[in-house]
Amino acid sequence: MNAYDDIKKGERGAWISIAAYLVLSAIKLVSGYSFHSSALIADGFNNVTDIIASSAILVGLKISRKPPDSDHAYGHFRAETVAVMVASFIMATVGIQVLIEAVRGLYKGKRVAPDPLSAGVALFSAAAMFVVYMYNRKLAKKINNQGLMAAAKDSLSDTFVSIGAAIGIFGAQFGLPWLDRVAAIGVGLLICKTAYDIFKDTTHRLTDGFDVQQLNDMRSSISRVEGVEAIKDVKARVHGSLVLVDVVIAVDPMLNVSESHEITDRIEENMANSHNILHVHVHVEPGERIENRDSPF
Repeated sequence: MNAYDDIKKGERGAWISIAAYLVLSAIKLVSGYSFHSSALIADGFNNVTDIIASSAILVGLKISRKPPDSDHAYGHFRAETVAVMVASFIMATVGIQVLIEAVRGLYKGKRVAPDPLSAGVALFSAAAMFVVYMYNRKLAKKINNQGLMAAAKDSLSDTFVSIGAAIGIFGAQFGLPWLDRVAAIGVGLLICKTAYDIFKDTTHRLTDGFDVQQLNDMRSSISRVEGVEAIKDVKARVHGSLVLVDVVIAVDPMLNVSESHEITDRIEENMANSHNILHVHVHVEPGERIENRDSPF
């Protein structure tokens, strides 16, 4: 099944994220403590949470590849979404901890300006994370994988976090050592915001929420299919990396089963070509019958 092959490709992106975070978190934490940079230390802990979050996503992807069984007739695809939600909780917890430590640091009497080399480490990390973001974003769009897209967004957030850390470190060189602490607070806030955004998106998906504009686009596409007289209902929901669509249409009541089935085939083909949706359930109902259409009476 193509969906399972796509999920396996998504696992590759998760592994790349984990490898990048392992290297960068180690570099940032060692450099942060060595160069006395609170912002770089906070950024390092941010990447530690990313390791855990990416690992959770990887586990979710692996579980979602399990085939349907007696308890999961639709498969295990939603394990991916649950894993992303767990990752958001982990990120929020560490983000709050970073904020607490950074605020405490502001009230310490003596502050040491961080070594300028720590800013170079932050900028190098920003460049590396942007490359990871671009790779995972491209792959996530190609295979329509929401878990990998969440990982990509996290990588982009990390890029801005590292740039912010570098700005704080540079500012501290101009007699403002407290600016490094302020940058650490900014890092903590960005971690929490990313966690909230991911949580909000996964909650929407798990409660069968769906984008209204996308649903309207589907309705418009279906209405243009030859043989469809009316659309009585269109519903869609996200099932892991899949989109499941249920459609109720009205057709000419004089059509036989074979002719009605041809219309459903056209709808499925249209949804695949126009919206990249392969899982469509079409229910056909008879439309209003018009007697003797060609008769003047």
